Amino acid sequence: MKKPELLVPASSLEVLKTAVIFGADAVYIGGEAFGLRAKAKNFTKDEMEEGIAFAHEHGVNVHVTANILAHNNDLDGAREYFQELKSMKPDALIIADPGMFIMAREICPEIDIHISTQANNTNYMTYKFWYDQGAKRVVSARELSLSEIKEIRKNIPQDMEIESFIHGAMCISYSGRCLLSSYFTGRDANQGACTHPCRWKYAVVEEKRPGEYLPVYENERGTYIFNSKDLCMIEHIPELIDAGIDSFKIEGRMKTALYVATVARTYRRAIDDYLESEDKYRSNMSWYQEEIAKCTYRQFTTGFYYGKPDENTQIYDNNTYINEYIYLGIIDSVDDTGCARFEQRNKFCVGDEIEIMKPDGNNIPVRVLAMYDEEGKEVESCPHSKQIIDVKLSQSPEQYDILRVKNF
Repeated sequence: MKKPELLVPASSLEVLKTAVIFGADAVYIGGEAFGLRAKAKNFTKDEMEEGIAFAHEHGVNVHVTANILAHNNDLDGAREYFQELKSMKPDALIIADPGMFIMAREICPEIDIHISTQANNTNYMTYKFWYDQGAKRVVSARELSLSEIKEIRKNIPQDMEIESFIHGAMCISYSGRCLLSSYFTGRDANQGACTHPCRWKYAVVEEKRPGEYLPVYENERGTYIFNSKDLCMIEHIPELIDAGIDSFKIEGRMKTALYVATVARTYRRAIDDYLESEDKYRSNMSWYQEEIAKCTYRQFTTGFYYGKPDENTQIYDNNTYINEYIYLGIIDSVDDTGCARFEQRNKFCVGDEIEIMKPDGNNIPVRVLAMYDEEGKEVESCPHSKQIIDVKLSQSPEQYDILRVKNF
């Protein structure tokens, strides 16, 4: 049985390192242009070089997104970008636009090219087309069922890879090709600037009564007619492997380190458990379910994998995430006394009960015994985000452990 790749998103250098430590086989990242997450922090050239080096030191691959649908004025910059990437040596480029594909093949032919889901890859003839052009992998459209992916696997060359999303936010539009953001705000989703209007609240206007907005009530807050639940396939690892998917892709290139660590760690264990023994996988299912629910999410669905979604795939009464845990920070270093330094992300206080989240799957409850600011002055709390804090806990953490606290 072939072991699938676990492909995890990273919005920043900190998140990339978290993904690597918490179980990713590969990470995908974006530079400051030419990717579909323009609002993400993304990577500068220096950060990308450092991130690729860090990942490679840990045996993890790096895929770089360049999957905008390019306009003429994008092309000169894209050529320069591919020249820079050539020297950085990522393992793959993720591309949707045929013009961008041609340039990448010309400038850095030694780097594998993966065809983005943005290219709407829905049948095996499309896969064969991209294979003939020199693509190594195609990311399946999210509108495909498992049976359709299985049929694609049977009809494409054995050395061609299939990558499919298995977890994360679902787009209301066809594989991300949405025009709502551009129409409402002038920010083009296909250029990486989506404002996510699918999460907004809508009313109805009757044609002959312009300006008269008729509310559609699911509850007192209104209704959210385009708001999809999040994809989660943690309970279906055997079926995903059986379909012949080579790479299990997590959505979320704008997510926090806590989200990435939680999802990566949970799917890493689920995949490894199943490959060791299906009985072990089944017996640990409650742990996977409990852990995956500790990251932010909008309720879960299996998307299109078992047929077309119905009315139960949408969330009509709110557009907010369920958030069971608050991210406090990731440990940067630990001194000889066990005092841990990190950049704080949310306030907590001396005396609080928090949790150390470890890459191996353990969650260790600890008490905050003492806290010091950057000058070494003892403080009772850390109210300012991104403070450098030294913290003494009832049990010492290790570098790259994550601190979190339950959101009561």
